[in-house]
Amino acid sequence: MQTSEQPTLRDIVLVGGGHSHVIVLKRFGMKPIPGVRLTLICTDMHTPYSGMLPGYVAGHYDYDEVHIDLSRLCVFAGARLYRDEVVGLDRANQKVLCRNRPPVPYDQLSINIGSTPQLDGVPGADEFAVPVKPIQRFNERWLALLARVQQHAGKTTIAVVGAGAGGVELLLAMQWRLRQELATLGRKPDELVFHLFTSSATIMPTHNPGVRLRFDQVLARRQVQVHCNAQVRQVSQGSLQTASGDSFKADEIVWVTRAGGAPWLRGTGLALDAEGFIKVKDSLQTVTDPLVFAAGDIASMVNASLEKAGVFAVRQGPPLSDNLRHAVEGTALQDYRPQKTWLALISTGDKFAVASRGWLGFAGDWVWHWKDWIDRRFMAKFQDFAEMDPNAKPAKSALQNSVKLSQEESLQAISAIAMRCGGCGAKVGASVLSRALGNLHPVDRAEVVVGLKDPDDAAVVRVPPGKAMVHSVDFFRAFIDDPYIFGKVAANHALGDIWAMGGEAQSATAVVTVPPGLESKTEDVLFQMMTGAMDVLNEANCALVGGHTGEGKELALGFAINGLIDDDPAAILRKGGMKPGDVLILTKPIGTGTLFAAHARLAAKGRWIDAALKSMVVSNRLGARCLREHGATACTDLTGFGLLGHLVEMTRPSEVDAELFMSRLPLLDGAEECVADGIVSSLQSANVRLRRALHNQAQWVNHPRYPLIFDPQTAGGLLASVPADRAEACIAALRALGYTRTVAIGRILPQGDALEPITLSA
Repeated sequence: MQTSEQPTLRDIVLVGGGHSHVIVLKRFGMKPIPGVRLTLICTDMHTPYSGMLPGYVAGHYDYDEVHIDLSRLCVFAGARLYRDEVVGLDRANQKVLCRNRPPVPYDQLSINIGSTPQLDGVPGADEFAVPVKPIQRFNERWLALLARVQQHAGKTTIAVVGAGAGGVELLLAMQWRLRQELATLGRKPDELVFHLFTSSATIMPTHNPGVRLRFDQVLARRQVQVHCNAQVRQVSQGSLQTASGDSFKADEIVWVTRAGGAPWLRGTGLALDAEGFIKVKDSLQTVTDPLVFAAGDIASMVNASLEKAGVFAVRQGPPLSDNLRHAVEGTALQDYRPQKTWLALISTGDKFAVASRGWLGFAGDWVWHWKDWIDRRFMAKFQDFAEMDPNAKPAKSALQNSVKLSQEESLQAISAIAMRCGGCGAKVGASVLSRALGNLHPVDRAEVVVGLKDPDDAAVVRVPPGKAMVHSVDFFRAFIDDPYIFGKVAANHALGDIWAMGGEAQSATAVVTVPPGLESKTEDVLFQMMTGAMDVLNEANCALVGGHTGEGKELALGFAINGLIDDDPAAILRKGGMKPGDVLILTKPIGTGTLFAAHARLAAKGRWIDAALKSMVVSNRLGARCLREHGATACTDLTGFGLLGHLVEMTRPSEVDAELFMSRLPLLDGAEECVADGIVSSLQSANVRLRRALHNQAQWVNHPRYPLIFDPQTAGGLLASVPADRAEACIAALRALGYTRTVAIGRILPQGDALEPITLSA
């Protein structure tokens, strides 16, 4: 995560991780504008490059070779990545509406979401066909289809609907790959039968006759049955019907035609064409709203008729980037002039390709290798990141740049850059605070006498009769650029101590630090972060009753949590109750420390970070209850001291030893790869000092998992000891509750004579 002393003056929000937007992110990363912040909202962490997808389907490339890692790219660009689905726009208030998070404000907005299959006009297509678009989600559909074909006994018939260049290329790639797969399985490749359907009189109607002839010959040689003038009118389970009334059996139906704009665009008020694509000017600015741009397949240029081809999305990237800069600077936009003809390199699945440009066409193995060289060179731009532009203006010169501000905004920006006060002068302004917190709705608890909505100096909370209080506090700076997700993780982490003690959460007091900036920007960050936290607190029936919000260099959040527990020492689940013979159980995988250290260094894959965050927002509430119900003798939540540190905290007061099974440790994806590259958390060195607790550490010091027993965790799982005769049932119950990676990682032993209580074993 990148931090900057520069206050945010303008927000550019990018909806969709298409080809144009990845170029925008790269260009802004190389030459940022001080005071301008980018936010990418996208459903996926990895976006495919369409030019290499047929090669991936054919088996010539692996997943990472054809996908751009949006997480790494956003870190490089200093952009925030919000993983969510956009469902609409509130253009009056300049906000993007998302399915699972608060609205996201923008000053300039760009949409690059590709096209969406339009299957509603063909009965049965939505239910029984496999759509290729949107391309971002193609991989999961392709892998599912591949598995079905591999498992299908006997003859398999596949129908591809759509015979443009994309449909033909995809069919040939699928056929090549599937024949190889069947041969590997010892089956006959001729079990596969392919049909190609098009409503046109020819295949690939936008290409010249010579190119079409070449592909006619390839399809005939591959025994693909081509059906021209055959518009598909109905799809059912195992068959399709054309407009002429002919019916064809098909085990799999792949849809590569009839794509249009996403349905949510209809409610935005933006002018759309007949297919639902956004109408844009030559500047790529929408004809409706000067604050909204669009590029790629989703854009329909009013002064040019463009084929839906990735080449145009790529070519639109630089002018879109330039015009977004011009827009925030308040200078004149420039026109994008699309080429009238373009070079298309279309593969045939078997490392052979055909070149097509206007009337020109040629083919050969060398054309495929040429295409491969071009594609790999393009992808390298988003995999190998260069240094930042050394001529970029430093943060202190932000007001000397050309970001266009109103007079009031200029005064706020001057204040934000000026030397800030300490003490109470560092508090966030009352109006910003009231607006940001006014839309939060903490859960109501009868014990809260004075709470968040009251103007008093402190909260007042009753302790019910027969209950004792459990107190805990946690606070840390943001480690991701999404304040909403950070709020969820911070609240979840803070609640962990309460659950681990066997208590229930009652109330929370927040401590927040936000970087200074324009009031609207500070307000949004505060609202996003506290909404995420409130989602977690309310689910836990924990009332937010107050807090303190101040300015600081970095975004940070913490909570003082009050919990309730039966006023009986026996009801408290503590660290010191382990018994010899107990089984040691861990409910979540480990590795967050090394993963987020790698994330900051552009060394972690986006899918690793995504999986880690999904683990971190899983509450320990139900897990703690399950452990108590199965007789847990001791429990703690795994956090900053790492697995070994917390285990030592349990064995010493319990006066026992423990054996830890290294091969059973559940690890987050990518954790082992990151420590193998020497990437560890800044807290690792302090945790490693606890190695003196290991009885046999010398023989394990070079083991690939050894560094991970010291890895500090954020919002980690529960580490507990359970009687051996109840451990198996406990693990099964935890997995059924959603803790799917729960595993027994060790056992508790009687205390020996040695000073080292922990033994590592395979």
